Formats: sequence, C-alpha cells, structure tokens
Amino acid sequence: MAIRERPIDRGTLRGRQLLSAIGLEARSARRNRGLDLRDVGSSMGRSKSWVSRLERGLSETITVLEMSQLCAVVGLELSIRAFPGGEPIRDAAQTTVLERFRGYLHRSIRWSGEVPFPSVGDQRAWDALIRGADWRYGVEAETRPNDVQATARRLLLKAGDGGVDGVLLVVPDTRHVRMFLKEFLATVGASFPIDGQRALGLLGAGLNPGGNSVVLLPRQQSVAGPATNSSS
Repeated sequence: MAIRERPIDRGTLRGRQLLSAIGLEARSARRNRGLDLRDVGSSMGRSKSWVSRLERGLSETITVLEMSQLCAVVGLELSIRAFPGGEPIRDAAQTTVLERFRGYLHRSIRWSGEVPFPSVGDQRAWDALIRGADWRYGVEAETRPNDVQATARRLLLKAGDGGVDGVLLVVPDTRHVRMFLKEFLATVGASFPIDGQRALGLLGAGLNPGGNSVVLLPRQQSVAGPATNSSS
C-alpha cells in the first residue's frame, strides 16, 4: 500500500522545485541580456554570491517580494497562483465526525483511515475507507461545506479515480450543514441517490449502502456496534 505523504512535506518539496525552476529562468534571462552577477546584485543592494544562490535555488528563505525583484531586474515578471492539489490537513472537528460515523458501523465492516489513492503520483487520499465482503466505499467528512459545485465535483472525481464502489459524504447535523445540503441535493442529488439514513441503517447491519450518499449524522448517536477491525 502506498504511504501517504504529509501535506507539509509535499509543500516543502514543491516549494524547492519552484525556487529551482525560477532561479534557472532568472539566470537564463540574465545571461541573455549580458548581465553578470555583480550587475544584478548591485541593482538590488545585494552581493553577487546572494544572487548566485538564488539562481541555483539554494536560498530557501527568500521572500516572494525578493524573487519578484530579481525577476524584474533581469526582465522577467513573476506570477504566482495556487491550484487545487493534494489533501489538506484534517481538523479536530472532522476527526470527531469520522469517529462518530465509525460508531454506527457494524463490527464486521473494516475501517482504514487516511487511505492514499492507488495510482502512483496521485496525491489524494480518502479520509477513511470502509470495506465489506465484496464492496468498498470512500468516506469524506466535512464540517462546514460551502461550495456545492466544487464539493460535488471533488467527491465524484475521487469516486471515479479511487478504486471504490461509491463515496459517502459524512456531515454533522448543524444549521449551516442543513442549509448547504438543501442546495446540494437540489443541484446534484441525482449523483447521490441513496438516502443518508437508509445508508446508515444498512451500514449498521453490515450491508452495502448501495451507492453514493450524503450521511447527516443524528445529533444523538445510537451505536450499532463499532468496527473493531484495525486498518489493513
């Protein structure tokens, strides 16, 4: 089974790769314009060794402002954007939702937490993966979902790529969540056809929930029998 990379490690690696790539571009631009390290350093009030370290991606403490200044001096314009990537860290509220949900599962259902996707290089992971005799579902926990289309798109993409029979979105019973679910089910409900309480009842009996579902956890938990099997 693949080992899940920590978000901070993934961010560190990506940051180093970007510093190296931008440094190489800056060096190429400097040379193409006939500038030497001393010229660039002087214009920035820095030493030529400082500029050299930036060009080689060796100065990890450089600020965005400094990198933008370096690019401008050699005739480049720095552009930075953030794109959807791997999974974010999970907060305490999400962990509580997952543990509550797990308490409803029949003890025959196997539970694994934070399961990486099977494809090499895919940074995504399930918050949890539950498995019966011949079925498996990805579990995602949300405590304050907001964007209906983005949430649905993310879940359905994960369901298609994650090697599962379906996805279960597990949410707490709060006013905010109920307002979100009203719009969510009205917009993309056809893609999540199984009623959440039905899915919860089937899982409590150790059965396949039958498809994608949004599970609204009851305010008061009635435990069906916790899953005792450890991650495998």
